[in-house]
Amino acid sequence: MLESKRKAIIFIVLSILLAVTAGFLVLKKVQALNTNLGTSVKIFVADKEIASRSLITPDNVKTEEIPKKFLKDYHVTDVDELVNKVSVVPLATGDMITTNILKRASSVVDENNRLITLMQNERVFFDEPLEALDRVDIIVSHHFNNKEETTVFMRDVKVARVAKDKDFKGVQLEVSMEKAPELIHMQNYADSLRIIKANVGKQEASQEDEAEKAEETKAEPQPEKKEEPKQDAKEAQPKKEDSKNEQPAKPKDKPKQE
Repeated sequence: MLESKRKAIIFIVLSILLAVTAGFLVLKKVQALNTNLGTSVKIFVADKEIASRSLITPDNVKTEEIPKKFLKDYHVTDVDELVNKVSVVPLATGDMITTNILKRASSVVDENNRLITLMQNERVFFDEPLEALDRVDIIVSHHFNNKEETTVFMRDVKVARVAKDKDFKGVQLEVSMEKAPELIHMQNYADSLRIIKANVGKQEASQEDEAEKAEETKAEPQPEKKEEPKQDAKEAQPKKEDSKNEQPAKPKDKPKQE
């Protein structure tokens, strides 16, 4: 075999091998791109206009699919991330909902109330773990004017939220704006604050008080009424037969004159 022919065969074989290798690498790259672009994930977007600070509900959101390659950490893919959340900016229909525009909705119902956080520490004590919407009383012990005092500072305060990891940590209490500075002052300067769970709220307590008053009113002895002598029914009612028999007297006939 001629040397030139042998070289030609070697070059052809090498070119075929290189072509196969290049094709295999291109195929792998295309498959990788298709895997990233072809696999889609669902993200949440606004289904209608959502005003700023308004609560996000299932009615005003929908899902859209995007390639997995373009998925970022700020995208919302789990519906639990929208529970009890509001948007800090207004959203138009089709706008993407991201975690950096979401904020937890406030538990304060009255606009004149504020949330004050009380965490368990060496001066704040909780008699038992609490849950949201519980009612508590706050008892304060402090040293004032060389005199130690323990008084009921606040009654029937609403627990808005509870902080817990594995164990109970503390609460957020909903108080009026006027009472907020007083509670913060006691939290900072009182010797101890004791948080006691109240059995009932104001409304339930007032209902129980009304029920007790009603029972007491029923239980009070009422003055006895003197019984008046009853007349015989027969004597009281005139006899109908007598009234029928009684007729007006007729005038007597005048004597005839002779």
